[in-house]
Amino acid sequence: MNSILSIRDLGIRLGGRQILHGVSAEIQEGEFIGIFGPNGAGKTTLLRALLGLCPISCGELLVFGKPPGKTKHALGYMPQHPGCPDGTGLSARSLVSAVLRGERWGIPWISSSASGEVSRALELSGASSYADRPFSLLSGGEKRRVMLAQSLIEKPRLLVLDEPLAGLDPKNQMLLVERIAQIRKETGATVLFISHDVNPLLGVMDRVLYMAGGGASLGAVDEVITGPVLSALYGMEVDVIRAANRVFIVNSESNVTETACHA
Repeated sequence: MNSILSIRDLGIRLGGRQILHGVSAEIQEGEFIGIFGPNGAGKTTLLRALLGLCPISCGELLVFGKPPGKTKHALGYMPQHPGCPDGTGLSARSLVSAVLRGERWGIPWISSSASGEVSRALELSGASSYADRPFSLLSGGEKRRVMLAQSLIEKPRLLVLDEPLAGLDPKNQMLLVERIAQIRKETGATVLFISHDVNPLLGVMDRVLYMAGGGASLGAVDEVITGPVLSALYGMEVDVIRAANRVFIVNSESNVTETACHA
């Protein structure tokens, strides 16, 4: 496999605060990578850096072998929040059409081939059945699929998904994860998926990138989600408990149990 994303001794400093330091990882073509860690660990900062929206302080970050921002049409990004007002009267299809070519926000005139591209993205995301309904009238899960369709415009080779499961009930979380896994299978795209909890992704991830304390560790779930690795990242004693096909983290110092990978 070819390397899609290369991170070597990366450091990012924002507002006088060191967010990341010494982060290294190699992401291969077609991989599904779950990205986890506590609030403030730098997960979204890392995604913004690879999108070319956040400067790096030191080290190297290459996307498709080039500096961030140089290959934007090969990358699809799904933000945590919609890029339009919740009360908009625009249809889901119009909102997907609005990001076509990524050149400017607006409702463009599009050719029949471009219209076919929009329909393809809606079909892949599972949003075709309500594509012509007003976005404001859709459920939370339906809105996420429309946002997913926006990220699929122009057939990206890398999908960057910032907490797409946030606010969804367990059933809709499962359905969305299954849909994204199917998209990866059909398109061969590499997936970077930030989530609060590792458990919904256990059956689909190839590897995890766990971020804490300004650092990160990349590997298989059983290699990374362990007491020794997480204790080293957090700088305190952490235990990992596996029960009923789920994973939990226990802060040994306070005896507080949390879901395995929290944001």
